[in-house]
Formats: sequence, C-alpha cells, structure tokens
Amino acid sequence: MLKNMGANLKIGLALGSGAALGIAHVGVIKALREADIPIDMIAGTSMGALVGACYAADGEIEDLEELARTANLRKITHLLDPKFTIIRAGFLHGKRVEGFLKPIIGDRDINQCKIPYAAVATDIRSGSQVILTRGSLLKAVRASISIPVVFVPVNYDGRYLVDGGVLNPVPADVVKSMGATCVIAVNVLTNPRKRVHLGLTGNTKSRRAPGMMNTLIQSIYMMEYEMVLASILKADIMIEPDVSNIEVYEFHRGPEAIEAGYKAAVAVIPEIKKLLSGEQAV
Repeated sequence: MLKNMGANLKIGLALGSGAALGIAHVGVIKALREADIPIDMIAGTSMGALVGACYAADGEIEDLEELARTANLRKITHLLDPKFTIIRAGFLHGKRVEGFLKPIIGDRDINQCKIPYAAVATDIRSGSQVILTRGSLLKAVRASISIPVVFVPVNYDGRYLVDGGVLNPVPADVVKSMGATCVIAVNVLTNPRKRVHLGLTGNTKSRRAPGMMNTLIQSIYMMEYEMVLASILKADIMIEPDVSNIEVYEFHRGPEAIEAGYKAAVAVIPEIKKLLSGEQAV
C-alpha cells in the first residue's frame, strides 16, 4: 500500500477513546519509541486526546506513565468535582481534571507542541465534528474528554464541545487529513459481547445492577464500537490492545492497561518496519 509514496512517508498516530482503557495508549507509544518508529503527527479522541497531548507536547511519555502506574481510587476520587448547581449541564465541572493535567501538558498553545497534534471534539448543538489544531492545548483536551452528561460541555470559541468519540472514536481520517501517509490507529474499545465484566476490585464478577454512571458510559462505548468498525478501514496499521477485562472506570488498573498496549504494539512492529523498509528500498 505504501510502496509508491517514496521519501514522503509520514507516520500518523490515531489514538481512540475509551476512558481507563485508553491508558493502553501509553504502552503503545512506549513500544513504538523503543523500536525507533517515528511519529510525525498525532490525532486523538477523548482519552486518546489526553495521552496524545502529553506526548505531542514535548515528545516524552514517562511522566504520564508514572502517574498511570501509581493511580489509586483515592487519587481518582479526588479529581471528581460534582457541581449540583449546574447539574442540568453535567455532573462534573472538570476543573480538578484541568488542574491535574496542567503540570503534565503545560500551559501552551497547540501549535507549540513538539509533534503536530489535533484533538477531536463534538459540537453538541450542531452535531458536527470539531478538529482542534489551535488554541489552548489544555482546553482542547478538556473538550475532547467531556463525556456527555458526565462532564459539563466546554465553551470553545462560542461552541459547546463534548467528547469527540460521539462522532469519531478512532480518528484515523483526521490524522490522514493532517498529512499522514501511513496511519497507525489504536483502538481500545472491544466488542461488548466479548467483554469480561468485573467488580471494582478487578477480580470478582458482580451480580449487582450497574450504577447510573457505569450504565451511561458503557452505553456510549457500545455505540462507539460500531463506528470503530468503519474507522479501521482508514488505517494502514491497527493496534487493538486486549483490555477486555478492565472496566472503563478502572483508572487504578493503569499498569495492566499499559502492559496490554505495549504487548499489542510489539506484536505489529515487524509489520510497521516492513513497510518502512519497503519505502527505503524504492
């Protein structure tokens, strides 16, 4: 597929949505870096936007990996900031999440990133996709991760934005529009019928009815999975970490998600290098 592209090969990384499952993106990037696979541009949706921004900012992933490995339920709960006075807009305001992200991402404009970057969000009023390639990097991530109803929509240049996964859970087409000639897409949303549903401890199956938030988020990702099937057709390389045993809210299981992402990426590196060597041989 890539043999006619010559020396113009540009590798784009598309990181998909998935809440806690998206921590697997950290492992994917780690494996690609170790294999000296260049990443020329990044597009991310929701958790993919967050991880992608952290890496695009200065080309480093170690700080985010450390945070993901040391997260626990107490730290995660501290990030929740319910605002019952504005419950008509969303349960969580998101200010604490912004405060958490600022030391990692920094207070910079998107065009100041070391690696070209785009975050995908959804205009909740018009129903259109919004690709954020300028302005505050932190605000762009905050918009892209705003799961409808859970988070208050972000007012971005007069538009109210929510999670980009509503329309484009794995933005392979976005990174291609940025100029990528080889798209590596990472999908962490697994077939709902094949998921293993566990309790909060991660090792016991729960017979209790799922809570309101869990029901809402799981429903959203079930719908997004159907869109993922179309997205994979736009990627040259698809990486799908096996995170079927992790629930979307289990951020405290970061080490397992990272390992799953790392393992899945390592498995396709020979294929990526084959494409790269094919380019060099032209």
